[in-house]
Amino acid sequence: MILPGGSASEQLEQGVLAEEAGWDGVFVWEAAYGVDAWGLLTAIAARTSRIRLGTMLTPLPWRRPWKVASQVVTLDQISAGRATLAVGLGAIETDLPRTGEELDLRTRAAMLDEGIDLIRELWAGRSQYHGVYYDYSCPRDDLVEVGRPVQDRIPIWVVGAWPRPKSMRRVLRCDGVLPQFRSGEDSPAEMRVLRTWLSERGAAPELDVIAEGETAADDREAAVREVAPWADAGATWWLETRWEMPHHSAGRMRDVRERIAAGPPRA
Repeated sequence: MILPGGSASEQLEQGVLAEEAGWDGVFVWEAAYGVDAWGLLTAIAARTSRIRLGTMLTPLPWRRPWKVASQVVTLDQISAGRATLAVGLGAIETDLPRTGEELDLRTRAAMLDEGIDLIRELWAGRSQYHGVYYDYSCPRDDLVEVGRPVQDRIPIWVVGAWPRPKSMRRVLRCDGVLPQFRSGEDSPAEMRVLRTWLSERGAAPELDVIAEGETAADDREAAVREVAPWADAGATWWLETRWEMPHHSAGRMRDVRERIAAGPPRA
C-alpha cells in the first residue's frame, strides 16, 4: 500500500492499520519538503512487527547517498530487517518543489548509478568510495560497524524505463524493478515481455517486479480480477495507489483508510 499523503500522525495510524488488515508492505513518497519519509517509516516500524517499509520513491540524485544509506539502515535496525529502498532519477514534470538540483537526464542517471554503488559499499562495511560525482572516505571504522543492516542485503528497487537497454541494465544490478512502460503500454502482456527479458539476461528468480494501480475497497472479487493478470505475468508486488489530488483532504484520507481496512487484493 502506498500512503499518498496526510499528516505524520495520520500516516502513522494508516501504517499500523495496514499491518492489522493484512497488507504486506507500506510505502510513502519522499518530496523535498513535507512529512519526512524516513522519520515516518521508522515510527511505523516501532508500532508494527511484520510489514515491509520503504519509499515510493527516493529521488537519489537529489539526495546525499551517505545520508540515505544512514536513514535506511536506521529503519532496517529499528524494524528488525524490514526496510526496502526504492530509487529513481527524480521527476521534473510535476508540481513538486524545485530546489536547484541537477536536471540533466544523463547526469542524473550517472549520479543514480554511483549513488547505488556508494550505498552498497557503506552497507557492506566499507569506508571508501571515489567516483565522479561522489567522494566518500572515513579513517575510522566504528561508524560503518554500527551502521550495518540487519538484512544480509537490503532490497533496492529501481525505476526501469522499458525497453531502454541502459536503464534495464541498471535493474539487473538491483533487487527489484518499478517498470516505466512506454506511453500506453502498461499492460500485463508487456510486463510478461519485461520479465522474460530480465530472466534471459540472468536476473535472479527472486528479483521483484512491481505493478501498481487502484482497486475497489467494496468488491474483493473485482480487486482480485484486476490484480491476477499482473501476478500471472510475473509481478511479485501489487502496490495499491490513490494518487488523485489533493492527497491530504478529509475525503482522500477517508478513502485511503477504507481501502486499507478492506485488506489486500490477493491473487
